[in-house]
Amino acid sequence: MQAETPAYVVSERLLTRNLETLSELQQSTGAKILLAQKCFSMFYFYPLIKNFLRGTAASGLYEARLSREFFGGENHVYSPAYDAKEIFKLAEICDHVIFNSFRQVEKFAQVVKNFGHGVGLRINPEHSTQATKIYDPCAENSRLGVRLEEFKSARPELIKILDGLHFHTLCEQNSDALEETVEVVEKNFGDYLRQVKWLNLGGGHHITKKNYDVDRLKKIIRRLQKNYRLEIYLEPGEAVALDAGFLVSTILEIQDERAGVRNAIIDASAACHMPDVLEMPYRPEIIGAAELGAKKFNYRFGGATCLAGDVIGEYSFDTPLAEGDKIIFRDMAIYTMVKNNTFNGMKLPAIYALDLNFNLKLVKNFGYENFKARLS
Repeated sequence: MQAETPAYVVSERLLTRNLETLSELQQSTGAKILLAQKCFSMFYFYPLIKNFLRGTAASGLYEARLSREFFGGENHVYSPAYDAKEIFKLAEICDHVIFNSFRQVEKFAQVVKNFGHGVGLRINPEHSTQATKIYDPCAENSRLGVRLEEFKSARPELIKILDGLHFHTLCEQNSDALEETVEVVEKNFGDYLRQVKWLNLGGGHHITKKNYDVDRLKKIIRRLQKNYRLEIYLEPGEAVALDAGFLVSTILEIQDERAGVRNAIIDASAACHMPDVLEMPYRPEIIGAAELGAKKFNYRFGGATCLAGDVIGEYSFDTPLAEGDKIIFRDMAIYTMVKNNTFNGMKLPAIYALDLNFNLKLVKNFGYENFKARLS
């Protein structure tokens, strides 16, 4: 079986490899790891993932419902603000509801308590460990998390109702950035850590990346458990599906050479099918390709949309490419299916699963009806 392009292909073997690493971390520390669905929500694989992880982290009602229907483990949710029309449903189906302000706690915490579930609050350590502002929750005037000064002025009963605290300040970072942040959290929020039952360290931990210092992470977790008697949660997204997926595309046309590079137009799009390429921004790897100029034949890949900036990147190959050739982009399970769109009427990529025996299974196909249903 061959994948009809464009197509996302997710490997069960590679996904399992990541999950085994995360499971070992849980077993050796007692921490609980949740799948951040905002990064990877391919619920076809939820029966596999729930064999390794304790639950999921949602960003709103729809993700929370998806978890309840297809995962079945612990169901946590955090949002910068909750809609009063949805809070009762969230309080019913979520084990932990994490708020972003004391105002939200005041409005909705008792609803959560009435269902017997946990109330959490996101804190802002006000300590940045990354340079890219769009991904920095501790940037100046950030709307994410409660600052120490707000804690100091909060009514005692609102602090007392909290079961746990949460912070999420990392993005594709190693455990040294977490250690640095935890030191600040302990210094500023240590008294409050002693008043709650759990602490959620958020996501952005590149735990399954080759150079990640897992031993350092284990020491951080154990210190927090020992010093504060806390249950520790982590909610990585990328670490779950890192390098486990691919985007397969077909070259539609190759233009004449310009300044030593040829434009290759493919049936996939950065803007539509891999938005992080433009938002981060970054250049995804292609199987068999190298940096521009490293090999003899140079190409600039772009999508078949009218957006001038729909450019994926520049690459070189040992042999010339031809129209109809397949191009395979690496690490395309994360922040792709959850963020893709149909700008210009672009077709959404089909979704395939590659099983342990390397058999390809079509999970979901998309067509005109999917495009039309989003518009009216």
